[in-house]
Amino acid sequence: MVRTYDEAVAWIHGRLRLGMKPGLKRMEWMMEQLGHPERRVRAVHIGGTNGKGSTVAYLRSILQAAGYSVGTFTSPYVEQFNERISINGEPISDQEIVELVQVIQPLADELEKTELGGPTEFEVITAMMLYYFGKQNVQDIVLVEVGLGGRLDSTNVIYPLVSVITNVSYDHMNILGDTLAQIAAEKAGIIKPGVPLVTAVKEPEAWEVIAKTAAERKAKLYRLGVDFTVTDWKTTAEGEQFSLATPFAEYRDVRIQMPGAHQVDNAAVAVMAAELLRLGYSFLIDPEHIADGLAAAAWPGRFEQVSGNPLIILDGAHNEAGIRALVETVRAHYPDKRVHVLFAALTDKPLERMIEPLDELADTITFTTFDFPRAAAAEDLAALSSHPHKAVVGDWTAWIDGKKKEAGSDDLLLITGSLYFISEARKLLKKHTKR
Repeated sequence: MVRTYDEAVAWIHGRLRLGMKPGLKRMEWMMEQLGHPERRVRAVHIGGTNGKGSTVAYLRSILQAAGYSVGTFTSPYVEQFNERISINGEPISDQEIVELVQVIQPLADELEKTELGGPTEFEVITAMMLYYFGKQNVQDIVLVEVGLGGRLDSTNVIYPLVSVITNVSYDHMNILGDTLAQIAAEKAGIIKPGVPLVTAVKEPEAWEVIAKTAAERKAKLYRLGVDFTVTDWKTTAEGEQFSLATPFAEYRDVRIQMPGAHQVDNAAVAVMAAELLRLGYSFLIDPEHIADGLAAAAWPGRFEQVSGNPLIILDGAHNEAGIRALVETVRAHYPDKRVHVLFAALTDKPLERMIEPLDELADTITFTTFDFPRAAAAEDLAALSSHPHKAVVGDWTAWIDGKKKEAGSDDLLLITGSLYFISEARKLLKKHTKR
């Protein structure tokens, strides 16, 4: 039995050896043994290819502004493991992690002996979260981010108040399928009978699947651009400003600090979800809570400025759609900067399609790798780039140190790719800032 925090986290990460095993049977078995804590969690279930974390951040911020206590379940973490299970943005304590592992570990051992096999790392963390929010520390509302896909994702044992699918684009194709329709079918797996769905899905192929699934399950649909719309959008020095009309209200000139057109979509989706909580479940959310919540929301590693002199931006754009949104945002906010890209990514991503837009944006592009099981080799990444000023570095920390010394006021250092890499770079840069 684990006794310390380090032992608890080591045990959880040790489950990675089981890889990914899509399916809900092990989760259902654990929930049964725990007395169904998932049934006591009032949740919003948030799926989609990109923007899940940012949408959680906006919705959490709105609900907190309205005075609610909000649990969140997100992944991956940026600074510390505990972030994955948080209350009002504060990670739960080391001691609580130990206690949760002490509850789940015996179940995992028992499950290992059955034909279902032992639970994966993500299943264990999901079970910890549901036990925590269902039995140990019940919240007014819990925002649950889907891990991967939706239909067979371990979070899909919940029955939420509202479901959200931010968007659908290409990612995890080895698991979810090669076409947008196949990927959309997996994402649509979180749509529950009679539970309203908010979405910003634009691609016709993906939309068709989601609309059909929602109709079959009698889930009322709210689609961005059709049922709720953004107008008067403009980029400001501080982020973005826009107005939003939903079927129930109008919000004029709201502001967000996370830059980019994609963040306007995420914020609009969060407002629509908040509206449904207000109308369907009597959450007391006023227009000023929405304005204040949106203005306050931030999410680490998403177009995050970690230094002003020189200008350094981190962005965990870990798939093609994420990279394209990032490139657009840099062009909109920093049209005159010389952009120096540092890029590292995982092998199971559409790397060529990610590197191409960066090649077009960058004045120089440098490829590196980092200590992670699926990290791509820097040389392999560089081979996919056609940039005239491309380079490969083994020690990315030295690259950052060197660039910081030589960068001028018209330079922008853009560190992007895998969220796991961004997390490492962020730790280093935060240390520098403290000094």
